[in-house]
Amino acid sequence: MALMRILHHWPLDPFSREIRLALAEKALEFETRIEKVWSRPEPLLALNPAGTLPVLIDDGAGVRLTVCEAGPIAEYLEEAYPATPLLPKNPAERAEARRIANWFARKYDGEVNAYLLHEKLEKGAQGLGAPDPKALRAGRDHLKWHLEYLAGLLENRDGLAGPRYCLADISAAAHLSCADYLGDVPWDQFEPARTWYARIKCRPAFRAILADRLPGLDPASHYADLDF
Repeated sequence: MALMRILHHWPLDPFSREIRLALAEKALEFETRIEKVWSRPEPLLALNPAGTLPVLIDDGAGVRLTVCEAGPIAEYLEEAYPATPLLPKNPAERAEARRIANWFARKYDGEVNAYLLHEKLEKGAQGLGAPDPKALRAGRDHLKWHLEYLAGLLENRDGLAGPRYCLADISAAAHLSCADYLGDVPWDQFEPARTWYARIKCRPAFRAILADRLPGLDPASHYADLDF
């Protein structure tokens, strides 16, 4: 029986992108199924009653497993497929990688995605009207603060959690790539973050992310440009 992994995702969902990147970095083959979570599809709810993405179906261990949400999926992949680790060996760096991944899952998501992605993507998909300019300004202001924080970390580190690329970088890049698709990231104002993101854009695992296109919404002109 052929090995089969299916990732239920949406192209500009940052949590889905995080797991797409993790799977690609581990060189694990997978197929994708696009889900429109706002329509509450019954097949998705059967897999994950919370109705959220991503959801991974994995037959890799010989038993079909369903794993939901980016955090648990990332931990599952790390334990089930340890050959290419995405967490550092050093306990302190491993804790820092998890902290930063959680930062993006909670703080960044609530302060940036909840404004920019909601106003520009989710409202249109759900027929909720035009974007609110005040909400967009708030999201962009919050984004600048997060970029300033990342730039500060990167002044003393090659990666966000330490000397090497790891899950912290994957999570951050997945979230920022969505704002970058929309043209909302002021990279020129935060050179350390820009240099870090340019390195990540050049990784083979990132190619599928840069190839994403939403019908009726083209990415920013520099989105797929490895040199910005």
